[in-house]
Amino acid sequence: MAPPKRPARSTKPAIPAPPPRLARPRYLLGILSRKRTLYTTSRLVEAAARLGHRAVVLDTLRCNLVLERGHPAVFYNGHSVIKVGAVLPRIGASITSYGLAVVNQFEMMGVPVANTSLSISRSRDKLRCLQLLASHGIDIPRTVMARDRTGLEQAVDQIGGLPAIIKLIQGTQGVGVMIAHTIEEIQTILDTFWNLGQEILLQEFIAESKGADIRALVVGDRVVGAMRRKAKAGEFRSNIHRGGQGMVVELTAEYERTAVKAAKVMGLEIAGVDMLESSTGPKIMEVNSSPGFEGLEAATGLDIAQLIMRHVVALADAGNAAGHASHEATREPSGSISRRADE
Repeated sequence: MAPPKRPARSTKPAIPAPPPRLARPRYLLGILSRKRTLYTTSRLVEAAARLGHRAVVLDTLRCNLVLERGHPAVFYNGHSVIKVGAVLPRIGASITSYGLAVVNQFEMMGVPVANTSLSISRSRDKLRCLQLLASHGIDIPRTVMARDRTGLEQAVDQIGGLPAIIKLIQGTQGVGVMIAHTIEEIQTILDTFWNLGQEILLQEFIAESKGADIRALVVGDRVVGAMRRKAKAGEFRSNIHRGGQGMVVELTAEYERTAVKAAKVMGLEIAGVDMLESSTGPKIMEVNSSPGFEGLEAATGLDIAQLIMRHVVALADAGNAAGHASHEATREPSGSISRRADE
């Protein structure tokens, strides 16, 4: 019986076995927020868990900042916060100053943050925000800031006449926003706020917006959801917190480009961009660095929380790849809050 023939040797190069697939890191993600029970905060924690990560809520005012040469640190409840994958700031307007310090401390530690302290501070100052937007070719309502009472009538003319919108430079959720129909009204309001040491803005009233505006939520380089907010009867402010109603809206390319550009000008990765619909196109009113999204989720049915946390995880991945996430000491102190959720 003839021996079996050997199979012909292949001339094709051998295909190397693929490298073993590494498990994606499970991160511990920090959320700076005063209360875990707030709708937005609790939804973000849930979204992180669904993505396979763990989010820890850090009360901003309970973060202690330790400074020494080459070793910035954050302590929380007596423990060092180390190796956090990324931080998502949710800084309320009332604690802006301390909140910015906390965010900046994490930046000094090399921790990726969704919105930097500089970008948050730009957006919180309404005048600075408008200055930056206008300088980058983004349309805004005509705005005047002045302290000279004798030039009031000229200031009103410069914004297009009455009625006029009056705004505190720092304020959220429609607080500190008024409408005045006469010069006397404006003078009374200005005198009151100036005597209290507050700076105010006079702004053009966009009649064709008819008590409505658009809130677009920008995450990264795209709008993930938008709604039109309509003021309730007898109210000109359309904020949901002031009783406004939100309805889902499909943005045109022009409005979407404007919203994304406004967020980029501020330097914000996550932003709520408020726009008025004018006869000449979108006019940006303000850019919010800690946007709520309860109304937007209700109006659109989208899982906004998960879209945000996916972006935060991407920032953590980028920080890992660049080596930014290991700036902490090589030996962890006992009781420290550590970056990997499985550590």
